[in-house]
Amino acid sequence: MVPSETLQYVGIVQLLLHFSWKWVGLIAMDNQAGEHFLRTMEQMLSENGICSAFTKRAPVKNQANTVAELIPTFYSNSSFLLDTQVKVIVVYGETSTIVWVATGIWLTSLSGGSEYLEQSSSWKVWIITAQIDFSLIDFQKSWNMGIFHGALSFTLHTDKVPGFQTFANIRKPSWAKEDGFIKYFWESVFDCVFLSADMQTETGKICTGEETLESVPATVFELRMTGHSYSVYNAVHALARALQNMHSSTPSKKVMANEDGLASLQVKPWQLHSFLQRIAFNNSAGDEISLNDHGELAGGFDITNVVTFPNNSYVRIKIGMLDPHSPPGKELTIHEDTIEWHKNLTQVPPLSVCNDPCKPGYNRKKEEGKAFCCYDCVSCPDGKISNQEDTEDCVACPEDHYPNSNKNQCIPKTPHFLSFEEPLGIVFVFLGLSFSVLTALVLGIFIKHQDTPIVKANNRSLSYVLLVSLLLCFLCPLLFIGQPHQVTCLLRQTAFGIIFSVAVSSVLSKTVTVVMAFMASKPGNMFQKWAGKRLAHSVVLSCSLVQVGICAIWMWSSPPFPDLDMHSLTEEIILECNEGSLTMFCCVLSYMGFLATITFIVAFLARKLPDSFNEAKFITFSMLIFCSVWLSFVPAYLSTRGKDTVAVEIFSILASSAGLLGCIFQPKCYIILLRPELNNRGQLGRRK
Repeated sequence: MVPSETLQYVGIVQLLLHFSWKWVGLIAMDNQAGEHFLRTMEQMLSENGICSAFTKRAPVKNQANTVAELIPTFYSNSSFLLDTQVKVIVVYGETSTIVWVATGIWLTSLSGGSEYLEQSSSWKVWIITAQIDFSLIDFQKSWNMGIFHGALSFTLHTDKVPGFQTFANIRKPSWAKEDGFIKYFWESVFDCVFLSADMQTETGKICTGEETLESVPATVFELRMTGHSYSVYNAVHALARALQNMHSSTPSKKVMANEDGLASLQVKPWQLHSFLQRIAFNNSAGDEISLNDHGELAGGFDITNVVTFPNNSYVRIKIGMLDPHSPPGKELTIHEDTIEWHKNLTQVPPLSVCNDPCKPGYNRKKEEGKAFCCYDCVSCPDGKISNQEDTEDCVACPEDHYPNSNKNQCIPKTPHFLSFEEPLGIVFVFLGLSFSVLTALVLGIFIKHQDTPIVKANNRSLSYVLLVSLLLCFLCPLLFIGQPHQVTCLLRQTAFGIIFSVAVSSVLSKTVTVVMAFMASKPGNMFQKWAGKRLAHSVVLSCSLVQVGICAIWMWSSPPFPDLDMHSLTEEIILECNEGSLTMFCCVLSYMGFLATITFIVAFLARKLPDSFNEAKFITFSMLIFCSVWLSFVPAYLSTRGKDTVAVEIFSILASSAGLLGCIFQPKCYIILLRPELNNRGQLGRRK
C-alpha cells in the first residue's frame, strides 16, 4: 500500500539535479535494505553526473537506544559532519536512522566541535526518505531539532481523514484495559508515571491522565494522520473490501456461521491476492485507491519542507510532488519559492560540490585519482571562451570575433587595413605626391631644356619615358592605401609590375645605348648599324611586353581579389587583396629583378667610360639601391601581416623609385640649373 521505492530513487536524483547538487553524502541503515539503497543510488548518481562524497551506515532499530551505545558507532564515522564541501546529505532508513544522525550532531557539538552549531559552513540540507519519521526517543526530547530545519522529505501521501483528530484526542489512559499500549505510551510521551499498588515510593512526575496530546511536540507525536498511518488506514480498507468481494463471490455452502450468528469465511492469506490486485475504491478522505499492474499502489510521493519551531515542534509544508504518471525525467515538481531554508545557510539554495564552480573564462579539468565530480579550473585556451560557470569545455568564438582578456565574452574584430586617415597612410600619401610633383618638375625642366646637349645625351626620349614611368611609380602607392576593392586589387600588383618594368627597361635601354654608342664610335665597327633610337625603343618595348604578358596570364588564370584574413591577427580582421596565384606574383617580381640585375651588370661594366659622355656610373648606383631595396623587400614582405605588409611594399616602391630619380637625374638637374656653363657641346666632347 505504498508507492514503488524505485520511484523514490528517481525522485532523489531529480531533486539533486534540480538544485545542481553534485557532491552529496549518503546515510543508510546497516542492513540488507540499506545496502540495496546504497548500491542502487550510487549507480544512479554516477549515471547522472553526481558523486557520493561518503556513505555511512547507521545502526538499525534496537541496536542503539542509549547514548552509550551510539557513541562508538558515531565517533568512527563522525568526520562527515565537518566536511564543509558536503552541504547535502541523503538519509535512508527508519526512524532509528534519524535518531542516530541527531545523536551524532549532538555529540559533535559537545566534543571537538563546540562551535559547530554556530558555523554556517557546518549546516546541511537533509534529504529524508519516506520511511523515516522525526520521532525521538526519551533521552532526545530536550534536544534542539532546529538542526533539521529546512530538510526536504519524501513523504507518503496523506489526507485529512474525518474524525481522526477527535478520535486521537479522546484516547485516555482509562482505555488501558482495552489497549495496554496506551499506558506505556502516555508515560513515555508526558515523561510521568502512573501510581500502582506495587510502587514503594513516588518517583518523578505523576501522570494524572488528563494530559492532552495537543501539547506534545510533533517530534514525539504527530496529532495528524501521517503518511505511514494513512497507508495502514488504506490497507485496512483494502483488506476489508477484498474480504467483502471474496464473500460475495463465495458459494453459500462455504460460509460458516459463528456463535453470534454472523457469517464468516474460512480464508487463507493467499486466497486474497487475486482480489487485492483488482482493488479500487474511494476512501473516506475522498482519495481514489488502486493498485497498478505490479500490485503496487498507483500513486506517488509528496515532497515536504520540514519547518521547526523553538518548542521543538515542527510542520511539514508540501512543496512539490513525485508523480509516476508524468513523462520520464519530469516526474518531480518543485515549487522552489515556497521552500524555507535554514537561516544559517549563507547561500540558498546552497552549493554542494566537490570544489568551487569554475568562473566564466575557465573550464573543468579532471583531477587524477579523485572522483569525477572533483576537478581543477583551468583558463580557456586561446581563441575560446566560457560565459557560464562550471562549464565542461570552452567554446570557440566565431571567426569574426575574439575573446576578451577574461575569456568570458566574444568581441567583434575590428577591420584592419592601411587607411588614408591614419598617420602612416597620410605619410605615404604625402611622400608619393611629393615625389610625383618633384618628378613632374624634373620632366618640365628636361622639356624646357630639351635642346641642350646634356638632355640630348643618352637618348632624350628614354629620359622622358623614364620620368613618366617614375611619376606613375610614385602614384602607385595610392592604389595600396584604403580598403581593398575588386578594382584596386586587380590594379595594384599589375600596374606596379608593368610600370616598374617600363622604368627598369628604360634604364637598361639607356645603359645599352651608352655601351653601343662607344662601341660604334670606332670607324667600321659592326655595332654602328645598331646604335640609335630604334634599338633603345625596341629594348623598352620588348622588355615591357614580356611583363605585360605575365600579368595578362595572371589576370586570366587567377586574378587577385578582396579577401578577409581572420586568423593572422587576434583582435582584427585583415582586409587584404589576395594575390590569387602566389606563383604569378613571384613571376612578376622575379622578372623585374631579372631586368634590374641585367641593368646593374651592364652599367657596372660601363662605369669607367668617360664621365662626360655617359651616365653609366649613376645608373650603377641607382640600380645598386634598387636591387638592395627589393632584396630586403622579400623577407620583410613574408614576415609581416596586414597593413604592415602593405607598408613594406609601399616603402619599397617609394625608396626604389626615389633612388632611380635621385641617382640618374639629380646630376643632370644640377648642371642644367646651377652649372649651365657645363651644358655645352665642348664640355661633352672633352675626354678624360
